[in-house]
Amino acid sequence: MRHTIELSTTAREQLVDITDEVRAFVQGTRVRDGVVSVYAQGATAAIMIQENWDDSVQRDVITLLRKLIPRGVWAHDRQDGNGDAHLKAGLVGPSECVPIIDGSLGLSRWQNIFFCEFDGPRAIRQVVCTILPAAQKA
Repeated sequence: MRHTIELSTTAREQLVDITDEVRAFVQGTRVRDGVVSVYAQGATAAIMIQENWDDSVQRDVITLLRKLIPRGVWAHDRQDGNGDAHLKAGLVGPSECVPIIDGSLGLSRWQNIFFCEFDGPRAIRQVVCTILPAAQKA
């Protein structure tokens, strides 16, 4: 089972909470147990599981990545000016797997799923969600 989430971003670097969209997809399939893979399409985007109590953690993530991987100093910048975005996306990673437990996402109270934009704003970004159901007992 597969579903594609389409979203747009409004800033060059931004974390967008997609938990509700992933949750709705999982609940709509009626899969009781398994795993949902959440994959960001694009070489300058990523997926991260992080706290969403307030946006300070999201701001801190972006601040940390800006300090670790500054803009404008990479060989790839000579092509299109987004060398840092590629490195940030590679460091965070394109996907996360979340267990499905009794028909619900197996996230803790404070965990949410974020699409990470590192080369925006973009009118269209896509996240592919794929469910792998657990094997049925015989």
